[in-house]
Amino acid sequence: MTEQDCDLELGLPAAFADWLTRREPADAAARVVDLADRVRSRLAGTRPVVVHDLGSGTGAMGRWLAPRLPGPQHWVLHDADAGLLARAAAHPPPAAADGSPVTVETRRDDLTRLTANELAEADLITASALLDMLTAEEVARVAAACLGRPALFTLSVVGQVRLDPTDPLDAEVAAAFDDHQRRTVRGRRLLGPDAVAGTAAAFANQGATVTLRSSPWRLGPADVDLLGEWFTGWTDAAREQRPQLAGPLTGYVRRRQADLVAGRLSVLVDHRDLLALPATNP
Repeated sequence: MTEQDCDLELGLPAAFADWLTRREPADAAARVVDLADRVRSRLAGTRPVVVHDLGSGTGAMGRWLAPRLPGPQHWVLHDADAGLLARAAAHPPPAAADGSPVTVETRRDDLTRLTANELAEADLITASALLDMLTAEEVARVAAACLGRPALFTLSVVGQVRLDPTDPLDAEVAAAFDDHQRRTVRGRRLLGPDAVAGTAAAFANQGATVTLRSSPWRLGPADVDLLGEWFTGWTDAAREQRPQLAGPLTGYVRRRQADLVAGRLSVLVDHRDLLALPATNP
């Protein structure tokens, strides 16, 4: 299961919500703590802290970040899928870093159509594993909606995957997967691994200071179930994008499954975390 198996406008299959739950520990281990520390420093003295989380999914970003920020906090979760919002509301973030309460509200909406007015109350805007599912136009609109406010966008894929041990077909499968992420869906040309660069440029054009950090997943024998599920989604997307790979992928998948079962397989899936800080708050 990959982020590209969903549709931002039509909602998500139930299996995607389960995938988000299973990947939450890997996401938490990958996010860059020093960017969260910079956000905390920026928000010092703000009471209460209001955070708008875009494409909130099951609420994992809040559960990771809220305990690292001062309180009290109020999180506004934006997502197009009512089922995901219900899961997020049922599992809210824990207390803030200083023990203050954290409250949550949910808003079902199209996050690509949000405006600066709708985010006007935000002290911080966040998102996770989102940017690669947007188009260039949508990235520009999201950046414009965040104008003048700190934004922390984590876990955006950048087209860098390394498997160990290596296999001669690794590079071709990776390239096919990247092309799949850049495909056109219902007239929307997804940015995929190009999204981070486009988002950084959009914020920089607004005068924001942009910091990028690598936030890789590192999966190995201790993560056999998640690694296996990731690998299946990765190869399925490559096969869908390049049907001519179907033959070679048969042997490739067999070899990789043998590595997985034997505890030999590990993977690094790189991402970028992006922090955009405006020169001054509005």
